[in-house]
Amino acid sequence: MTETFRPSGEYPQQQSSAPVHHGGTQGAYAHGAYPPPPAFAPEAPQPPAPERRRRAKGPVALLAAVAIAAAAVGGGTAYAVQTLTDRDSGTSATSTDVVPTSQKGTVSGVAEAVSPSIVEISATTGQGKSTGSGVITKSDGEIITNNHVIAGATSIKVRTNDGKTYDAEVVGTDSKKDLALIQLKDASGLKPATLGNSDNVKVGDEAVAIGSPEGLTGTVTSGIISALDRDVTVSTDEGQQPQDPQGGWPFEFGGQQFNGDTGSSKTTYKALQTDASLNPGNSGGALIDMNGNIIGINSAMYSPSSSQGGESASSGSVGLGFAIPINTVKDDLGKLRSGSKT
Repeated sequence: MTETFRPSGEYPQQQSSAPVHHGGTQGAYAHGAYPPPPAFAPEAPQPPAPERRRRAKGPVALLAAVAIAAAAVGGGTAYAVQTLTDRDSGTSATSTDVVPTSQKGTVSGVAEAVSPSIVEISATTGQGKSTGSGVITKSDGEIITNNHVIAGATSIKVRTNDGKTYDAEVVGTDSKKDLALIQLKDASGLKPATLGNSDNVKVGDEAVAIGSPEGLTGTVTSGIISALDRDVTVSTDEGQQPQDPQGGWPFEFGGQQFNGDTGSSKTTYKALQTDASLNPGNSGGALIDMNGNIIGINSAMYSPSSSQGGESASSGSVGLGFAIPINTVKDDLGKLRSGSKT
């Protein structure tokens, strides 16, 4: 119970079982004097002890450690996370050194590193068969190629670098860019190519082409980038699909037609020009820099014909080949993966 003061300032007399002595300190206390001081001074109140920071445990501690590490190493952590993400998803990375250091800058090093990512494509159409090439973009068998390689196909067979054969189906097409995306059935563990940055390509850079010219799987040729931003025009009409592997895909450049009539339905794109030897069957294959990055998808080549007995005979490559820049391909991948067919 709380204590109250009387108006006179006296404290109420307390009852005690001990005998009361009149006078002295006890009497003074009874008549309203202040109570005697305690036998010892009370301790001064101590300031509250600072609250000790608890050490985080479990997932919280782990997250804090990751955050600290990220702050400490900056871009290095971001690169590591991106690398792990790409590896786990089985997709191609972007602009890195694919060729081992000991073989860097060599055609043989590029061929050894990238050949497992290049395939041969055989398409059957109502007009016959055609052979082309493709580039693996995912480990489950997603492949980018030219639209003209698979245009109008009723069946598609794909042979990988290790000799295995798969059936494939079309995922998406973009005839305006002469690109198509196909998917292998029941494939896994394939090696996706590394897609580079074609904006960094310069005239005079060395380049390697890998494809299946004339059905010769895994053929490697080399040369340089001989020109940039060439306006190449190709047909978007399925009726212009070559009927056999020896038929060169018709295209136009500088107002002239090459390898046949392109027809009335056509599209024009900016291409990389190379003197690396390209022949029928290289279409859809890879143009690669010396670090092993894909910088273009081979799409057209100039093959002059000579007339012999009223028939045209192909003279093969004369060092004028064209490739769709890989940045154009990357910009189109999302649309193709969505199933768009234009």
